Amino acid sequence: MTSENCIFCKIIAGKAPGHILYRDDDVMCLLDIAPVSAGHALIIPIKHHDNIFSLNKPEVSALALQSHRLAPIIKRVTGADGLGIHQLNGRAAGQTVFHYHTHLIPCFHGKPMQIHGRKPALKKDLDDMAERLRAALK
Repeated sequence: MTSENCIFCKIIAGKAPGHILYRDDDVMCLLDIAPVSAGHALIIPIKHHDNIFSLNKPEVSALALQSHRLAPIIKRVTGADGLGIHQLNGRAAGQTVFHYHTHLIPCFHGKPMQIHGRKPALKKDLDDMAERLRAALK
């Protein structure tokens, strides 16, 4: 199941670029192109779901397991003081891309918490962070 106009479905299909950290039959982990902070990653299901309400239990489990696996690695690699794990459902809740996704956001003392970044990161910065996180995932 995919959505023709969905950027995440395009990345999954290889029709749009993405800094992919991990992929299996159920989930993909990738860097956010407009990160709140360096290392801001997203975990998405391979099958298109607009939000959490249509996911089945195995999909929810696979997404949660990858959050559990990736979160401490992002925190360690970025040197973050904490790590926010956020998920939004519907425009009223702040969702801006309508393919279910979980944000893993490195947080630092003295920096205000946000869920959405405002400007795209430099490609070289995303390349470097993706390489560091992929190495740590091995």
